[in-house]
Amino acid sequence: MIRCTSSHNLRLTGAALVLMACSAAAGAAPDGAMIFSDLCAACHSETRLGGTGPALIPESLGRLKGEKLQAVIAKGRPMTQMPGFAQTLSVSEIAAVADYVSAPLAKAPVWGVAEIEATRSLRDDYTPTTAPVFMADPMNVTLAVETGDSHISVLDGDTFAVLDRFETPFAVHGGPKFSPDGRYVFVMSRDGWVQKYDIWSLHEVGRARAGLNSRNIAMSHDGKWLAVANYLPKTLTILSTSDLSVAKVIEVEGRDGTASRVSAVYQAPERKSFVLALKDVPEIWEVATDPEAGPFHDGFVHSHEAGMEEALGAEKGLFARRRIAVTAPLDDFFFDPGYRNLIGANREGETGVVVNLDVGREIATLPLPGMPHLGSGISWMRDGRRVMAVPHLNEGRISIIDMTDWSLVKRVETSGPGFFLRSHEGTPYLWADVFTGPHKGEMHLIDKETLEVVKVITPEPGKTVAHTEFTRDGSRALVSIWEDDGAVIVFDTKTQTELMRLPMRKPSGKYNVWNKITFEDGTSH
Repeated sequence: MIRCTSSHNLRLTGAALVLMACSAAAGAAPDGAMIFSDLCAACHSETRLGGTGPALIPESLGRLKGEKLQAVIAKGRPMTQMPGFAQTLSVSEIAAVADYVSAPLAKAPVWGVAEIEATRSLRDDYTPTTAPVFMADPMNVTLAVETGDSHISVLDGDTFAVLDRFETPFAVHGGPKFSPDGRYVFVMSRDGWVQKYDIWSLHEVGRARAGLNSRNIAMSHDGKWLAVANYLPKTLTILSTSDLSVAKVIEVEGRDGTASRVSAVYQAPERKSFVLALKDVPEIWEVATDPEAGPFHDGFVHSHEAGMEEALGAEKGLFARRRIAVTAPLDDFFFDPGYRNLIGANREGETGVVVNLDVGREIATLPLPGMPHLGSGISWMRDGRRVMAVPHLNEGRISIIDMTDWSLVKRVETSGPGFFLRSHEGTPYLWADVFTGPHKGEMHLIDKETLEVVKVITPEPGKTVAHTEFTRDGSRALVSIWEDDGAVIVFDTKTQTELMRLPMRKPSGKYNVWNKITFEDGTSH
């Protein structure tokens, strides 16, 4: 939860050391607010409402409290830029910081329709074009997110020339989402800003702040609506994609009235809906993007004869909500291609569950220890059966699951924990990175038929090398050297030889228009 990205924030300032020394000499208790200001505010904001790191207030921390929260401060958080402070702070100082961030704000933040609309601005220098202003194939454009200085590079997928490089909101989080025709892309930052960019015109359209601490965004099946999952406030914000105006803000509460953060929102195009992962209550929500949807009933339905119905809590039409009860909150989802089945897991569990969205209940469990990263899972056809692969954030292994009977096919051992899996119909391999540990930077190529590691490449020893994306035809693979003086490496997928490097500032995710809008096998959605 607590993160810090600037090296100067990993040590105390001279003034803070003096103050702490004086306090210790006087026998005073550590000042959690002062420590937070010196070590944490650069990432989480002086207001504690979030920046590059999430908001640190009770409404956002949820179940993370007490000893669990102190452990995160001391040890850091896996697969994030949150360092551990056990070597910097004493046990009592860590407890003081935990107490400080667990205390309610003097005034609860409000962020509703009026506040969102007040931030909405459309660029007066933007003029839409009737055709792309460049000669490259617009379906083979790839966006490369550069987190080092908050920019996105727009790449020609054939020549890899930079068509444009535009500034984004600070701390982009989650994958950008494209309109169904691939013309527009929407980008979201951790502090809730949503930006609309016209790829054809190579120009920003506008932006609005949809939340204070947000997780990701999803595009509706028809391209009309953009959903924003919020930790703070505990809402789902739905924006009109045409002008970023607010269509609806949905307060998120469980059936028992417990308010919940939204861990993530996903598009389910075949279902004409958004699907929500809720952090704090054992429910999945499905929100309709079809004006003819429903009715969905929260309570009992009783009917004595055709055409006569008595029901409680019915919702129907556009943005109608359907609740699906599960045994425990699920933080992370994966879907089969038809969006009939959802595979879910949470960070604390050792198993995954399969939820059939048609019948609205769990139908199977999966052995997925080691913190599976389902959001980075992929699927493909193997021997006439669809299988899925998912990395584990705490273990050097990849689980392969048969999606027909939900059995474990194999666990592929790798040299360390990975974060991203990618493939494409144009390559016979999975590309799996190692994100942490002594083998950080190794990329494993796994045969999709034999499920064996056939090659390990190390493009830049000792540096973080991660997140593969493919060109439209799968002939080229783009991999990030995830460092401030990094680059995007372009590989020939048949020979796995390096073709070129594109220097970039801490490049993270890459997103090819065609692969994303066609839901290409091997691409996360």
